[in-house]
Amino acid sequence: MAKWTPKHEAPEPLEGPVVATITGGTILWFVLFLVQVPFYGWFDDRDLTWWVWTCLAGAGLGLIGIWYVRGRDAALKRHAAARAAESTEQAE
Repeated sequence: MAKWTPKHEAPEPLEGPVVATITGGTILWFVLFLVQVPFYGWFDDRDLTWWVWTCLAGAGLGLIGIWYVRGRDAALKRHAAARAAESTEQAE
């Protein structure tokens, strides 16, 4: 069996409003949790309480995600600023 080798290089990753996307998703999970809480008895009668707790877990993990992507975004900006400062020093 031949070893697989890529025929072309991987594309650059897409960068977008990552912090806003994760924040929006976290808010959505929390809103879904709040909408389901008044119907907890209905979910419990049908053994579907995992729907409620999944939404809460999504909101909790989203908070961790917000912390992570904010730190990543700050690190990328620091790195870009350091590279820009380094290139201006070399140009002088």
